[in-house]
Amino acid sequence: MDEERDDVGARAAIGGRRSVRRFLDLPVADDTLRRILELSARAASGGNLQPWQVHVVRGAALKRMSEAVLAVHETGAECPDYRYYPEVWREPYLSRRRKVGFDLYARLGITREDKAGRAEQFRQNFRFFGAPVGIFVVIERDFVPAGFLDSGLFLGNLAIAARSFGLETCLQAAWVYYGAVVRRELGLGDDHLVVAAAALGHADPTAPENEAFTERAPIDEFTVFHES
Repeated sequence: MDEERDDVGARAAIGGRRSVRRFLDLPVADDTLRRILELSARAASGGNLQPWQVHVVRGAALKRMSEAVLAVHETGAECPDYRYYPEVWREPYLSRRRKVGFDLYARLGITREDKAGRAEQFRQNFRFFGAPVGIFVVIERDFVPAGFLDSGLFLGNLAIAARSFGLETCLQAAWVYYGAVVRRELGLGDDHLVVAAAALGHADPTAPENEAFTERAPIDEFTVFHES
């Protein structure tokens, strides 16, 4: 019976995961945060190397990080650690990306013509959407590309583990386009690379943007079964 309950809990945690883009101004207890990170570290990694390194920013450190990246963002000058998205978009990825954006802006009442509103919503990435905890996952550059896969598994665990404590996340790629600034603020050298970031905290239940639940392609669209 315990195993059955655990299975149901795992399905709910995975099936209900979403990207939260507005958080409540409520702290996350140190013990809870440490337990989430411990669970996340159970992620598989090649040779059990566990190449991910985690940097948590809170309080004044989070504010400094946000201000530093926003200052560079406003100049229009990026300093990416790597290119997350393809240079040329093609289907079905273009349509999927557009739908996420259109659905989000519609919930917020931001029209296609409202460039200022769109720009301000994008800036929320660099405020961790109001979350009290920002998490950066970095690797040493000589672990590319395997370190990306291992860190991705860690981040996936992080999103699910957070839900088991009543918390939510938003996994963010936007920060990697300001990798040089992030590394400077974290005291890291060029031998490190920012893989991704995550906002973590209590979801704001009144925020319309948090009602978005993105679609997933059906299994037969991305799976080939080889049986003979």
